[in-house]
Amino acid sequence: MPRINLLPWREEQRLLRRNQFFAALGAAAVGAGLLLLLSNLGFNSVIGHQQDRNQFLKDEIAALDLRIAEIIDLEEKKDSLLARMQIIEQLQRSRPGIVHVFDEVVRTMPDGVYLTEIKQTGRRLEIVGAAESNTRVSALMRNIDSSEWLGSPDLEVVEVKTNSRGGNQASGRFSEFTIFARQAGGDTSEEEESE
Repeated sequence: MPRINLLPWREEQRLLRRNQFFAALGAAAVGAGLLLLLSNLGFNSVIGHQQDRNQFLKDEIAALDLRIAEIIDLEEKKDSLLARMQIIEQLQRSRPGIVHVFDEVVRTMPDGVYLTEIKQTGRRLEIVGAAESNTRVSALMRNIDSSEWLGSPDLEVVEVKTNSRGGNQASGRFSEFTIFARQAGGDTSEEEESE
């Protein structure tokens, strides 16, 4: 029988399979590298897109914050203007009242009393003056109490002094006084605000 040697063929077959295995292994490594590179690029693209969206939202939020600050500023200006309008309205309503108060001060003044100062804070009047005697101060307080535009007289200070000056005033004793009174009539809301 003739002898056929199949060993070189098997050796060649083994070399070919080994080369194919290494080629497939290299192709798989290149494919895995490409797949990794493409997935990395895809994730970076998605992350970049999300960061752009986040930056857009931050910019819009900053713009809205500026608008909100402008609206708050406008609301404060509006409240300030409304408060001014209310004050002007109250002054317009109370304008005739001061005329009545001055007229009433003149009417309540008994003879022998003169005033040196009248100061009004809210609806409270501070009346400072001098009188020939304490009875004249009492008469002034009774007149204020019965007045239509003044009320609640409160005597704060009465000091008896001696006048030694010559000239128009006669020398003698006189009483310096301070009386607090309230303006009656008009709005009670003004009275509550001043207290």
